[in-house]
Amino acid sequence: MADEATTLGELLAALDHTVATLVDAPLGEQVVVRSVALVEPTDLAEHLESGGVLPDVYLVVGVDAAGTVAWLNGVGRRAVANRPRVLMTKSANDSPEVRAAARAAGVALVHVHRHARWDQVFPLVRRMLARSPERRAAAGGHDLLAPETDLFDLAQVVAKETGGMISIEDPSSHVLAYSASDSSADPLRIRSILGREGPSDYLRILREWGVFDRVRRSDEVVDVPEHPELDIRRRLVVGIRRGTDGAQARMLGTIWLQQGDSPLRPDAAQVLRGASAVAARIIARRLDAPSTEAVLVRRLFGAHGDGVDVPTVAAALNLPEAGPAAVIGFAMVDPTAGAAAALAASSALIRLHASAFRDDSVTEVIGDRVYVLLPSYHSTHSVGSWVRKLVTQLEQARALVVRAAVAAPVPGLIAVAGARAEVDRVLDSPAAANSRVATLAEARTAVLLAEIVDLIRTRPQLHDPRLAALDDYDREHAAELRVSVQAYLRAHGEVSAAATVLCVHPNTLRYRLRRVEAVLGIDLADPADRLLLEIQLAAAPVSHP
Repeated sequence: MADEATTLGELLAALDHTVATLVDAPLGEQVVVRSVALVEPTDLAEHLESGGVLPDVYLVVGVDAAGTVAWLNGVGRRAVANRPRVLMTKSANDSPEVRAAARAAGVALVHVHRHARWDQVFPLVRRMLARSPERRAAAGGHDLLAPETDLFDLAQVVAKETGGMISIEDPSSHVLAYSASDSSADPLRIRSILGREGPSDYLRILREWGVFDRVRRSDEVVDVPEHPELDIRRRLVVGIRRGTDGAQARMLGTIWLQQGDSPLRPDAAQVLRGASAVAARIIARRLDAPSTEAVLVRRLFGAHGDGVDVPTVAAALNLPEAGPAAVIGFAMVDPTAGAAAALAASSALIRLHASAFRDDSVTEVIGDRVYVLLPSYHSTHSVGSWVRKLVTQLEQARALVVRAAVAAPVPGLIAVAGARAEVDRVLDSPAAANSRVATLAEARTAVLLAEIVDLIRTRPQLHDPRLAALDDYDREHAAELRVSVQAYLRAHGEVSAAATVLCVHPNTLRYRLRRVEAVLGIDLADPADRLLLEIQLAAAPVSHP
C-alpha cells in the first residue's frame, strides 16, 4: 500500500539537498519507491534485457550522458507499471538530452553531489526504503522511545524543535545521522555530511579551541560562537554518554546543532540535553542488540536451540549449504571467569587467524567459548595442524592457555549445531583435558566413558551395593582387594603384568582375586561380570563408615 512505502519527496528530504538535488520529477514527488539498485554501465543493459520487474530507484555509477540516454530510451519502451521511478547519478545531469529522455520515460532525475560517496548514499537510500510503518509512525508522532526510532528520526525531531540543523556523530567525528539542511548550512556541515566525517582542518580548529575537551569533561551544552572569518556559524554541542558517573561514563558521540539564518529557539540547549539522553538509549540499544548476522550465526551454531532455516542462513551469510565443513571450539584451560573473559576479549584475534586460514570462515563467541566454522573444509589433518599452531600462538603471544576440540568432517550447515554440541562434550570432559587439541574421533572413547561413569555416579539406582562389601573387607582385614582387582582389570586379565604393577608375587594376586570373587559373588572369568565391575569401580569412590 502507498501509505506503507516511501515517497520520492521523503527520500530526498532524508538524503538532504547537500547530498542529492531533484532535477526533474515528471510524476511529482509523491511517487512511491520501494526498491533500489546500485549499478555500473555493464549492469544497465542486463537489467533491461532481464524482462523482470526493475527496481524503483537506480543509483548509476560511471555512466556517461549517451549511455544514460540509451538506457532511458529503453526504459521508455517498457510498460509503464514496470519502469523505474527515479534515476540518481553524479554525471549527465547537465545534459538536455538526459533530462528530455528522463521526462519522456516518466523517470525522476536526481543529481548526486560529486563529493558524496556512493558507499554512503546507497545505505541511506536502502535505510529509507526499509522503514516500516511503525517507524514512520513513531517518527511522525515524535515517539522517541519507540523501538523503531533511530538517530535519523531523532535528528529530524530535534532540528524542528530547536530551529536549527542537527548532525549526530560518533566519538571519532563520523556522521551517524543528520537532519535536513537549508541554504544556511555552512561549509563545515556540508563537508561533514558529504564526507560522512568532520573535515580534518575544521576538527583541528575545534580541538585548538578546546571544544572537544569541554564536551568530554561536562554534561553541559557547549556554545561554539560564530566565526565569520572561517565561515563557521554558531553551534551548540553536547556529548552523548552511557552512564552518569562522570569519568566512568562512556562517550558514545556528540550532537551538533548549527544555527541558520534565524536564531535558535530559547530552549534549544534544554532540548539538546534531552536529545543526548535519547541518543544514548538509541546507540546503547544498537550496541547491545546483536546484529542480524550475529543472530543468524548463533542460530547456525545452535545457540538458540530452536532449529535453523539452513537455506536462509546460507544465503544471508553467503555460505555453501552442502559439503563437508569443520567446527572448532576453543575454551580456557583455567575455567575461572577472568580467564573466560580474556578468551572472549581475544575472539577478534581468533577471527583474524581463521579468516587468514579460510576467508569464508565464521567465528562467534557463545558463553565462555569461541567457535569457528570452516565451510566446505573436510581435511581433519590440515585443520588440526592449523588449530594446534593457533593454540601455541595464543599462549606465546597473548598468554592464553586454551584447549581446542575439532569436529571434522561435518556434512554441511544442517549439522553445524550438532557438531558444536559434540565439540562441547569434548571440552566439558575431564577425560579429554590432557590434550590441548583433540579431534572428536580421538576423544570419542574417553568422552563417552566419562559421561557413562558420570551418569552412573549421579544415579544411586545404578550403584552396585556389593562394592560396599569389598570396601568393608579391606578395612576390616587391612587388605587391598579393590586396588588389586583394579590393577588386574587394567592389565586385561594378565596376572603377571598386574602383579608387577602392584609389586607382589603373582600367587599373592591370584589369592586376592579369589577373595574378590568370594566377597562379591561374581566370576572374574565372566566378561559381563568383569565389565560391570570395572565400570562400577570407576564410578564409585571408596565407601567410608
